[in-house]
Amino acid sequence: MHDEEGSVELSTKSMLWRFFIMIAVSGGAGVLGCVSGALEMHQATACGVFLAIIFGTLFFWNFRLAIAFLGLSVLIFTNSLNIARFVTSSSLEVILFLVGMMIIVGALRDLGFFTWVVQLIVSMPKISGRKFIACTAFASALLACAVDEVTSIIFVSTLIFQVCDRLKLNPLPYIMICVLATNVGSAGTMMGNPVGIFIGTKAGLTFIDFMIWAFPLMIISLLATIAITMFYFRKDLRLFDKHLQDRIAKNLSLAPVVDVPYKQGLLLLIVTICVIASHHQLEQLFGLEKNSILLIAPLICSGIVMIIKRNRARHYVEREVDWWTLLFFMLLFAVAGTVQYTGVDRVMADYFTSICGTSHGALVPFILMSSAIGSAFVDNVIFVAAFSPVIEQLSLTLKDLPLWWALLFGACFGGNITMIGSTANIVALGMLERKSHIHVSFFQWLKVGFISALLAAAIAWAGIMLCSPLMPDRYVALPEDSFDAGKGLNFDEKMVIINARLGENGLMTESENQEYNITPQLPEGADPGTGLRSYYGVISGSPENGYTLKVDQIAEKGARAH
Repeated sequence: MHDEEGSVELSTKSMLWRFFIMIAVSGGAGVLGCVSGALEMHQATACGVFLAIIFGTLFFWNFRLAIAFLGLSVLIFTNSLNIARFVTSSSLEVILFLVGMMIIVGALRDLGFFTWVVQLIVSMPKISGRKFIACTAFASALLACAVDEVTSIIFVSTLIFQVCDRLKLNPLPYIMICVLATNVGSAGTMMGNPVGIFIGTKAGLTFIDFMIWAFPLMIISLLATIAITMFYFRKDLRLFDKHLQDRIAKNLSLAPVVDVPYKQGLLLLIVTICVIASHHQLEQLFGLEKNSILLIAPLICSGIVMIIKRNRARHYVEREVDWWTLLFFMLLFAVAGTVQYTGVDRVMADYFTSICGTSHGALVPFILMSSAIGSAFVDNVIFVAAFSPVIEQLSLTLKDLPLWWALLFGACFGGNITMIGSTANIVALGMLERKSHIHVSFFQWLKVGFISALLAAAIAWAGIMLCSPLMPDRYVALPEDSFDAGKGLNFDEKMVIINARLGENGLMTESENQEYNITPQLPEGADPGTGLRSYYGVISGSPENGYTLKVDQIAEKGARAH
């Protein structure tokens, strides 16, 4: 994703200083956590390694995978992570989904789908500067929704370079508008960004969930982003119109039009999206685990592609799949899983609630702002991986959907703040330097990026808070230790699943002959049985006053609620 070869070589002195800062911050945080008593040894180790990966990515981009390797080794050596936990926490379903989508994108490129989209924009009737850039930016955002942000910006940037070369214009304003739109558009579906598929699988969200809650907010934020950036570059758009009229007067076209077999690519994309969009219904129809079809769809489509295009199959797997990045993601997810496994997520959740309380009104902007600022400087996947366990912990007592959407929009929109905030930014600026020899300064980008990100984030914040009462609460399985002394949680009408046995005086733990501090209110005529059961219901109460569980349904352990 990021251009490895284009990275600036650091001097030995600079590398040593950065290495010292990385070790000092990550190691110091772990030691301080232990000394203060806030963290246990395994928790401190997990925090230290995760911080090392964050700073390693920021300071040593080319060595981020090496640092992830070393960090994972430390976790396994200190027994903070075992092999079984590594396998379960590495989110292989996310990795395989991305592999399948990358192969499909490679086939779409071969079939001329992206060239066709570009030609549709160029051949618009009565074209003007505003019309051209508005359609181009909107198309780049929608392409980011359907494939991924990097592929989208590569093809859109190619179009912009062609047009600007013919009109003798500086391509920078148009590149920036489209890049900012692309980052916003990547939040619309779970396919546009690794962040989307990771959040979707972790939170148990469907494609339809994204279309209902994320896509409309993305569209509003996109329109606002395009509008404010077009206003910022209004002088350049007027210059576009002037040069365009001169070229039209000479009866010259903006870009060449070539025949491409786009229909096959269009069919492939439509089939893939349709299957992914209907994955929830298909899973219910075939009795499959949640999000199974979400994983299967790109694998089946990519498998068929490799059979049909068998002469290109090896190319798709070796060249189109970014194995370097995917391996980094897998190790990152495993390290983030250690944060959850060692209980750091609970410590962080308690810290967040001590600052913001337990209201969405404070937690939503806090999560949105934190993930946006973090994603402005470090790969957004890192912050999503770090925040996900915390949100999972918060979801034990709160409605979780507003928190997940805040994380999604913050991570995607925050990439607009700085020139290194997203992969799309770096790819586009790299193309700009190679093709036009134009260099963009940090503050030159910041002036536009910060304003557009702030506006988009404000819209997302308002939209989430407005829609929050309409978002459904969802059952969440409570761990047994949720009611342990010192770990007891406060509940206020939260939908939960508790695996327990019904004793004489109430619900009993599944592993020990010990009573929960829970009084069940069973439905009339319900048969709780004698063995271990899953109790679905709404819980209220506190550790001091005890808990009341209004049971909606009793099922075999692990069975789905109707």
